[in-house]
Amino acid sequence: MSFAIGVLLLAVVTAMACALPGVFVVVRGQAMLVDAISHAILPGIVVGFALTGDMQSPALVVGAALAGLLVVLGTEAIARTGLITGDAPQGLVFPALFSAGVLMVSASFGDIHLDTHAVLVGDLNLVAFEQLEVAGLEIGPKYLYVMLALLALNSVVIGVMYRRLVAATFDPEFARVAGLAPQRVGLALMFCVAVTVTGAFNAAGAILVVALVVVPAATARLVADRLPAMIAIALAVAGVGAVAGFGIAYVVDAPTSAGMAVFYGLLFAATLAARGGPRRRRTSNVRRGERHQSARNLVSGS
Repeated sequence: MSFAIGVLLLAVVTAMACALPGVFVVVRGQAMLVDAISHAILPGIVVGFALTGDMQSPALVVGAALAGLLVVLGTEAIARTGLITGDAPQGLVFPALFSAGVLMVSASFGDIHLDTHAVLVGDLNLVAFEQLEVAGLEIGPKYLYVMLALLALNSVVIGVMYRRLVAATFDPEFARVAGLAPQRVGLALMFCVAVTVTGAFNAAGAILVVALVVVPAATARLVADRLPAMIAIALAVAGVGAVAGFGIAYVVDAPTSAGMAVFYGLLFAATLAARGGPRRRRTSNVRRGERHQSARNLVSGS
């Protein structure tokens, strides 16, 4: 497999792996949690490295995902007090974790150089250099298969929990009464998001990974009212944006993930302008009621 094709495939798979759980994140109004998770995974990575001494160890992914989940739990715990509302709990939790990670690196691993550019925007091209060999044949970047595994994991989890996710997303009170444990469902979704963000960290960095998770889903929400259509459109936008971003990055000699984010932003703006955003607000209450009923019908099997 040529290097360019490997980078392109890695971009497409990474974008789709991020976009799939991103649909539920956007619909649930938790987009900023992705930003919080992407910044909070640093201490998890440091702890994983301290325990194993290996930057390639799966412990780094597990530690980072747990740190991301800690953001969710901490945010919910603060919000439940009722003393702080809105996005303020996130603003309290993730800077503390990120700062703790920086202090841990400075205190215990001072000889390790952290490339700020790589941390913020990642670099698909650098990640793709490490090839996977089978019987002496290079079959693509190792990282490609990591992201394929994450895409498969997200597909399985969302497929298995689809009914519960729909109910917990659109009618959490009904889900609670029906014994569907919406809080546990939400935590399972956020764990998938945390693992995916951790996996995509090297490719997209702490900033641009937010665009990969949120923007395709937000674009899909502008043109689709039903969840299956939103998922399909978000995946299509993710794939097309990855290809277009690869082309943009090649022309201007920039990181591929940055080219992808630029394309996603332009596509979202064009879609919003074409749809005439404010007009959709008039029907929001009606559609909210339809979603509640659809969630109940889906769970009941009718």
